[in-house]
Amino acid sequence: METLFSKNQVPLAERLRPKDFSEFVGQEHLIGPDGLITRLLKTKTLPSLIFWGPPGSGKTTLAQLIAKASGYYFIPLSAVSVGTGEVRKIIKEAKKNFELGRKTILFIDEIHHFSKSQQDAFLPYVENGVIIFIGATTENPSFEVIGPLLSRTRTLVLKELDKKALAKILKRALTDEERGLGKLNIKLEEKAKEILLQSAGGDARLLLNVLEIAVALASPRKLITQKEIIKTLQHRALVYDQAGEAHYNTISAFIKSMRGSDADAALYYLARMLEAGEDPLFIARRMIIFASEDVGLADPKALLLAVAAFQAVEKVGLPEAAINLAHVTCYLALTKKSRAAYDALMKAKEAARLFPDEPVPLLLRNAPTKLMKDLGYGTYKWPGTEGFEKQEYLPEKLKGHKFLDLTNLLKKPKEKN
Repeated sequence: METLFSKNQVPLAERLRPKDFSEFVGQEHLIGPDGLITRLLKTKTLPSLIFWGPPGSGKTTLAQLIAKASGYYFIPLSAVSVGTGEVRKIIKEAKKNFELGRKTILFIDEIHHFSKSQQDAFLPYVENGVIIFIGATTENPSFEVIGPLLSRTRTLVLKELDKKALAKILKRALTDEERGLGKLNIKLEEKAKEILLQSAGGDARLLLNVLEIAVALASPRKLITQKEIIKTLQHRALVYDQAGEAHYNTISAFIKSMRGSDADAALYYLARMLEAGEDPLFIARRMIIFASEDVGLADPKALLLAVAAFQAVEKVGLPEAAINLAHVTCYLALTKKSRAAYDALMKAKEAARLFPDEPVPLLLRNAPTKLMKDLGYGTYKWPGTEGFEKQEYLPEKLKGHKFLDLTNLLKKPKEKN
């Protein structure tokens, strides 16, 4: 009787890893007939590369297939588990290969976990051709890879796998009798299949891992239902690195959605951040900034509500404080917007840089002594007092300068016919 698990069973995702380019799914812009990697392999010219793409998009597999197609010696490492000492040993090995006329591909997965000094260690050997370096990262190389290494490599962007590509991988997993689950005759409910493809988020590895666990949960039955898929997905960790690009991209989408008055999108990104474990106080702080920067004078109550949301998060805590955040998110998204105060501040800061030491007008100065009063210090009058005339508050060189533009704010909305 065929069983899913046996002693020393290799995970499904690893068993189904493509053996050659004919089995590789997706990334046609790189490995298609006119793809860059296809052309490089044809010309037998392989530069050092950095693969930047989401999890499960094929970065490691692509590096392995390139090594196999080129015939180069392949050394795979993970930046999470290897130190500089081990890298030096590998470089030494690569030097011997180089002297014997054999090229070495050094593949570093999750290169963003290497420090600056660790990345520096590759530079001379990349430059003199001792190694062909291939790094893989889910983070933006512009932020995570040192400039000198970036300049010596070519960055190739891998795209998230679409549902069509994932469906092809899923079909192979269910039908391949040698490396997949074909001998088990597993069937998926159509709804279960749809949820699995949707929730994989373009990640082939996640797709296969969820499928493998769902099959175990369904055992000994041969039908995978929606229930098994949902149960498996409950423990899925969202792709969200609080120190990485996903963190900044999601908060950016949240802010821009509120700015665009799209409450639904703002709530979606709020939920994504909370589900991924984002600090709710970080979200609340950004809402306070938004209330003044983007809503401002159009609705002064917005700042009060944003501050109240921050205090609510402090006092109540999650999960209930999520309701407070949702409440104010909707308010900020739906209320009128004005950047008049923010824009005025930017103009005033520019004037302060250009005129940093302009004398304060005499009438505004403090006048603690009789001499100062006699010199005209402190002749300021309270507006509305008897004999009050309009006073100039700005320094001489800035007289009449306007920073605050309320034209749009004061403009009456057009009447509907």
